[in-house]
Amino acid sequence: MNARLLTTASQPAPDRVAGRVLVVDDHAKARESMADILRQSGHQVQCCSSAIEALGQLDTESVDVVITDLKMPGMTGLEFIHKLEHRPHGAQVLMVTAYATVASAVEAMRHGAFDYIEKPFGAEQLETLVDRALRHGRLLDRAGGIPGRGGASVAMIGSSVAMQTLRARIAQVAPTAETVLITGESGTGKVLVARSLHAASSRRDAALVSLNCPVLSAHLMESELFGHEKGAFTGADAPRTGRFELADGGTILLDEITEVDLPLQAKLLRVLQEKSFERVGSSQTVHVDVRVLATTNRNLKDEVTAGRFREDLFYRLNVVPLRVPALRERREDVPALVDHFLRQAAARLRKDPCVLEPAALDLLCEYRWPGNIRELENLITQASVLNLGAPVRADELHAALIEEPGSKPPLDEAAIPVGLSLHDMERRLIEATLERFAGHRAKTAEALGIGLRTLSGKLKEYGYAPRAKVLSRAG
Repeated sequence: MNARLLTTASQPAPDRVAGRVLVVDDHAKARESMADILRQSGHQVQCCSSAIEALGQLDTESVDVVITDLKMPGMTGLEFIHKLEHRPHGAQVLMVTAYATVASAVEAMRHGAFDYIEKPFGAEQLETLVDRALRHGRLLDRAGGIPGRGGASVAMIGSSVAMQTLRARIAQVAPTAETVLITGESGTGKVLVARSLHAASSRRDAALVSLNCPVLSAHLMESELFGHEKGAFTGADAPRTGRFELADGGTILLDEITEVDLPLQAKLLRVLQEKSFERVGSSQTVHVDVRVLATTNRNLKDEVTAGRFREDLFYRLNVVPLRVPALRERREDVPALVDHFLRQAAARLRKDPCVLEPAALDLLCEYRWPGNIRELENLITQASVLNLGAPVRADELHAALIEEPGSKPPLDEAAIPVGLSLHDMERRLIEATLERFAGHRAKTAEALGIGLRTLSGKLKEYGYAPRAKVLSRAG
């Protein structure tokens, strides 16, 4: 047992999410050390001493994250991950190893692992990685699941003209090696469209490596994308393979690409142009064969005009644009989506699917869905949890809707004075949304479809105090 496996546990971060974690390791000290740190961070943790024991436990209990060691007797971590690939477990899988190689990491991610971490590692590294895995899993859950693991992709449910067009476009684009820019509002299922593109491509047997750009600082994002050498910066106690290198031969998904800072955009442009880069702290050039998929819920042309996004990078990404329609543009698909979410919620709750009264379904079909599929899924889950057996009425659903049914978008023509600059309009929208959520920045960022870091930067620019709990100006 390596005494340097983990350092002292850090204090739980207030913005981290808690979840159910299963730790699988044949070394008792390592197993309990990880469990203690994660429990101090607010997670519910269970432990297994072997992969075989873990498979049995997953037959009866569900978890959000599985952490597995690589070297274990009986069944190795990679063999365990292979088994999980064919089971509808819904958990994000993290591989822990003291024997990490690029090959083993790629193999794990090819078969569904979210990420890997090398021993020895610190408590904060473990907490951060589990937090990212939880957020990634919940993002997929809100969008409706993972294609090929537990059911059909909810992004592909529906017979509307908009969905038929999207499916045809995916089938046309997927076999190529071209870069695809997937656009659409927050909650429409852009990540699942990216996964569908990869699954239908010639790279389907290689890894699909994802990076959720809004959750990382600029410094960490560079290391995550390109990797780093030992000693490259404070805390770089061991070399790390970046996402581009892990995706060699496969696909990389850059989720919400507008959150990448301008200096890093230049390095990203070079990778798209030359398929090469250097790890942080290294002068050795690494060459990769990677297909790039990127998503954004913002208008990149507007970001270019505002100077927040490089024009040359935009053109490199926008080789094949693919727009995911908002739910209000395909309201005829709502009944099929409702049925899907009712059955999904019933399976989780281990009860019969509840039934909606005709008036309740009519209400959902007429609603604008500003939160798109994510809002619909949350509403149906809430109704399923609270249902006592009687058909769900329209008035029971009405109170949970974000907007009044039939209402217009918050920014209509009457609300925007002629001649108002784009910068001032953006500021008005941010301030109005912040006020609506009583100064809660995380909820404001989610409602606006931007990263928390981006929102904080804009509020600082407007003169607001850092991390204000209520709407208040600095000074």
